Amino acid sequence: MSIKKIAERAGVSPATVSRVLNNPNYKCAVPELREKIWKSAMELNYTPNKAARSLRTGEEDSEHKIYYISVLMTRMDNATTDPFFSELLRVIESEIHKQIAILTKVWYLPLFSNDKKCRTENLDRIIEDMYEETERKCDGLIIIGKCNKEALKKLNRKYKSVVSVNRNSTNYEVDEVLCDGKKVASMAVEHLIGLGHRSIGYVGRSIGYVGDCYNEAHYRGFLETLHRHEIEPESCYIIQTSQTEAEGFEAMKKFLQSRDCPTGIYCANDITAIGMLKCLSKYKNHYYMPSIISSDDIEEAQYTHPMLTTVGLPKEEMGKFALNLLLDRMRGGHKSVVRMELEGKLMIRNSCTPVEESGWSDYCI
Repeated sequence: MSIKKIAERAGVSPATVSRVLNNPNYKCAVPELREKIWKSAMELNYTPNKAARSLRTGEEDSEHKIYYISVLMTRMDNATTDPFFSELLRVIESEIHKQIAILTKVWYLPLFSNDKKCRTENLDRIIEDMYEETERKCDGLIIIGKCNKEALKKLNRKYKSVVSVNRNSTNYEVDEVLCDGKKVASMAVEHLIGLGHRSIGYVGRSIGYVGDCYNEAHYRGFLETLHRHEIEPESCYIIQTSQTEAEGFEAMKKFLQSRDCPTGIYCANDITAIGMLKCLSKYKNHYYMPSIISSDDIEEAQYTHPMLTTVGLPKEEMGKFALNLLLDRMRGGHKSVVRMELEGKLMIRNSCTPVEESGWSDYCI
């Protein structure tokens, strides 16, 4: 399958197709374009160069066997819902392209991260339909995002070779690459405390968030760090959200309407924090300008004004290690469950200031 045919199907130039398939960092002018190109490639059964050579030569030993790999996105119902997971998928797509492997399918099925739905839906039927959809050409599965425990067991039985890439542990059910959400949250809150903040808020999922299995790791990290510094968390400073830009905007509106507000706020992800910054930009309340820190370090975080201080997760390494773990298991390299934990990195920009300072004179995105 040629690059030219993919370009014709996607309605773009062959050069653009080549850049997208070979470079995970290439930015399309339209965000949805990358997804359209990869979808066209999969629909046309595009075979990367290494895999194509293997098909031609007929090599079938474990090192040269062509592996068919699928990806399950459990946090998103489309390619634009959560930028962090979109960027992680982009890395994995590119890494698969470089190996003797073929990406057969990307599913966007948030029901797998919803405990309530997993109890009521026929998981066996859904998983079987997924398997049939790839015409049984699936040697391994990469799960991006949190997955219901029972669903994870069923997926592992069906696919044999499974790796999870996420912010939190799957408790050793399958191979996993993670960047611990509790540690990430602790790093963010420590930064606020280091700047003198003692009244600190939290915006994100917390204990008892209805219907999902996201595991309140960020919230637990937030609480434990406050307790370690003998800071009592205020319930009015904690706002539960589904961690979207729109809900971040609404969360900041609540703070703006309150008489008692935190001087520093930790958001469980960047896109929520960006929504909060946009709210501050719109209403420009010069009497309340909190320090805001979040986690993920998505691309947009460095283009906000003020630029967003965040804890970066190593997406490139997470994606590469996940694929290498999966390939090693499929080739018989390891049998027991492997857990790889990577560290986050504090990205200090401009959205946090010492508590004694008045804050920024303006907000604009």
